[in-house]
Amino acid sequence: MSFAGQSAVVTGAGQGIGRALARALAQSGAQVVVSDRDPARAQAVAVETGGLAVACDVTQPDQIAALAEAARHANGAIDIWISNAGFAAGEPSGAASAPDAQWQASWEVHVMAHLRAARLVLPEMTARGSGRLVNIASAAGLLCQVGDAAYSATKHAAVSLAQSLAIDHGDAGVQVSVVCPLFVATPLLGYADDAPQDRPHDRVLLPEDVARATLDGMREGRFLILPHPEAAEYLRRRAADTDRWIEGMRRMRRGMGDVLQSGDFAAIHRHI
Repeated sequence: MSFAGQSAVVTGAGQGIGRALARALAQSGAQVVVSDRDPARAQAVAVETGGLAVACDVTQPDQIAALAEAARHANGAIDIWISNAGFAAGEPSGAASAPDAQWQASWEVHVMAHLRAARLVLPEMTARGSGRLVNIASAAGLLCQVGDAAYSATKHAAVSLAQSLAIDHGDAGVQVSVVCPLFVATPLLGYADDAPQDRPHDRVLLPEDVARATLDGMREGRFLILPHPEAAEYLRRRAADTDRWIEGMRRMRRGMGDVLQSGDFAAIHRHI
């Protein structure tokens, strides 16, 4: 299936997975609105893709509304909205140690931004009986992110929200997908955006791998898109024996020790 002529919005599209998604959609014929908090990054990707750059901080409801309006003005009704913006900040000493402000910011970016976007585009999508909402979540939203409870908890919430949207609006023709990768060579994990091939092993995917898996999943109408297929096996093991799974995660955390706070991402990846 081609996305030729479809109007797409991608948030957090100035780098990493978002940039790869904008490129892939444009290559498939979509008219792409490239959104990023950094106007220069958005503009650079828009030039690459022949799209429109719109600066947007997804924690600000008025800016999300302005983004949707700009997309409609440029390309007509919105066919595809990909909520990709995200961040991870870690925690100083365990799951309860991150400050309230970090938890609130994670909630705004990973959950409320998705919800506000859905509120803006669902009326037009349900009225015409078609449309796609895609949430770029994380395998942390299915399993757990050791070293960042706020990230993991809000990604779980993002997955749950996507499930509710799929259940409530699927009969109206709206396809909802949630994408849950494991480790990806992006600036979020400390990789330079212009040198993502410098990876410790091939379990760390390239952003282009995630974009390809996402578009394939959209074409196939899948809800849960797992760029790392092994995530399904991890999820099965957790469901089969949660206590054993938690003990295994404890062992992994003990093995990581101070690496969690070191910022040495290559060292962290040796433990995955």
